[in-house]
Formats: sequence, structure tokens, C-alpha cells
Amino acid sequence: MSAREPLVVSIDEALERLGSFAAVIDARSPGEYAEDHLPGAINLPVLDDAQRAQVGTIDRQISAFEARRIGAAMVCSNIAGILSGLLADKPREFNPLVYCWRGGNRSGALATVLARTGWRTTVLEGGYRAYRRRVLQDLATLPEQFNYIVVAGRTGSGKSQILRDAGQLGAQVLDLEELAEHRGSVLGPIPGCPQPSQKAFESRIWSALRAMDQRRPVLVESESRKVGQCHLPDALMARMRAAPCRVISVPLELRVALLRREYAHFVADPAALCERLGRLSDLHSGPVMAHWLELAQSGDWDRLVELLLTEHYDPAYDRSMKRNFSTLATALTIEVPLPAAVADRPGALDAALASAARDLLASITDPAAP
Repeated sequence: MSAREPLVVSIDEALERLGSFAAVIDARSPGEYAEDHLPGAINLPVLDDAQRAQVGTIDRQISAFEARRIGAAMVCSNIAGILSGLLADKPREFNPLVYCWRGGNRSGALATVLARTGWRTTVLEGGYRAYRRRVLQDLATLPEQFNYIVVAGRTGSGKSQILRDAGQLGAQVLDLEELAEHRGSVLGPIPGCPQPSQKAFESRIWSALRAMDQRRPVLVESESRKVGQCHLPDALMARMRAAPCRVISVPLELRVALLRREYAHFVADPAALCERLGRLSDLHSGPVMAHWLELAQSGDWDRLVELLLTEHYDPAYDRSMKRNFSTLATALTIEVPLPAAVADRPGALDAALASAARDLLASITDPAAP
């Protein structure tokens, strides 16, 4: 390839070589980039969101030529800013991969300038659209290539932390709540962390699975079809529901303590908690809802959490698990004992969950375990 002309590669070749590029540059607008992008890509837009909308309006209302003329001036100005900004210190050996929506004008303009500057520049044929097709194609079959072990347990059993601990001990973990940035219930939104788009969520699952060893089991939490607003791919959901389970069994007092720690932001903002609880009003009677809200407003947190578990979450979880996970009846149970002085002993909760993670891993290697 001449250093003065960009090379065009297919999505297969681009993904195979992804780690060899000094940077993966998304030339689309910030809004397009935010919705989803190639793994590790940085956004260097040749048209920002407002400019892209303006050019589109001109194309529809005046003419395609006028849109190209005005758009070209914007693109040239923006590329000049890119060269004097984020790319100003790049060495001669810099070798970026550039893409836009479909590998057309935007990535072509930026890649041509970068190549003529002297950098060995590559363009993704078909752009983001080719990548998105590849993700959807793979997610229809890739989940079927793994063996999963579903980590089940009622709300507040510390499943997410147990999975994190297991991952630190070397297990392969597909943490769907982490990928979705949501804890998976009506109280699940994480303050300051908006969920990814559906496309970005699917890209995260795809990236995680591609990095895993198909010869080893994958631990995954017993999620429903949706984690917040993010939908699990059908093929993954089907494999999870047929997979063997491990049930984490935790005393109610310990679950209350775990949830109080995990949802401490609601203790600091009772009004936000009351707003979220209001979303359960179609499922429970007026007196029940009134009692919960009263407990929240008065700060009787242990009693509130206990009632939410026994009156709402536990029955709903038990019904869902019985309906959706066919191997639950024969699942091995991992008991998490109640530490002494849960509320007063530093590290007691973490130690109990770390022990459960070790027991979980031991159960996976036990040939007698289901």
C-alpha cells in the first residue's frame, strides 16, 4: 500500500487486525458514535450533529450539489482541526483504521488526508453498517458455542459480587448487569450511569464473548430477557435457560445488609426511592404501597428492605425462575452463612461473598456436581 493512498479492508480483515491499528477512528457525528461504535474506537467527527443535520436539510430542500458544497467546506475545516488537535503529535508510524456509516464520503475524506499526510491509513469497507451486520450475525450463533453455568439466587444474595470475585479468581464471567449498567430491577438504575443503547449493549456482549475461551464454562447471572431497558439476544437467552444452575442461598438478614449497602444512594435520597417504588403500584394494594412509602420516609430501612424482599421480590423471582430455568429443580445450592455481627464487623459481608465465590468455583470443577 502506498503511504499516500488509504487501503480498504473488509470487516473480517479489520476485526482480525483490530489490535494492530494505532487507533480506530470513527468519523461519524458524536450522536452516531454515542449510540454504538467499534470496540476501542475514538470519535473524530468530520461533521458534528448540527452540521450533519444542516447538510441533510439542504440536500432535501435545495439540492444535492449545494449540500455537498457546503458540507465539503465543513468537512475541510473539521479535518484541519483534527490534524492540529488530537492527531498533532502522532508519529510517522501512526497507522489508523477509519470508518463512517458505510465507508463513504466522511471516512473517505478523512482517510485521504491522513494518507496524503504520510500515515499508513486503512478504511473499513462498508463502515459501521458492515460492523453492525457482523455483530447481529454473530449474536445469532456465537452464544451457542459456549457452555454456561447460571448463578441463581433471590434478590440481595450478592450474585453480582460473587461473580466479580469468581472472575478475579480466574473464572470466565459474562456480567450482563455490568454491561447493561443496571442492576436489573425497578430499583436498578445506577446514579450517574445512563444505560447504553441496545446496539451498544449488543456490541459489549459480542466483544465479551469473542474474548472468551469456548473450552471453558461461562458464569452468568440468572437474568430475565431485559436488564433495565436492554434486551438480551435471543440465542444467549435460550442457552442460559437450558444451562445448569448454581443457587446462592443467603439468610434474610444478610440480604438486607447487602442491599442496604448496594443501594445506599436511596438512603441519601428517600424521594428518589419513593418515586421508583411508585412504579410497583399496579402490582400491590394501596395499603401495602402506603406502608412501604411510610417506611422509606421515616428511614426505617431494615424493615422496608425486608418487606420489599418478602412481599415483592422473592415471590416474583421464584415465579420467574421456576418458569424460565428448567434445570433449577436439580441445581446445586451454595449456602452463605450469616456472619456474626453483620452490621458491626468490617469486611464480614465481603468475606462471606468471597467464600461463596470459592465454593462456586469448586462446584464447577467437581465431577459429581450437576
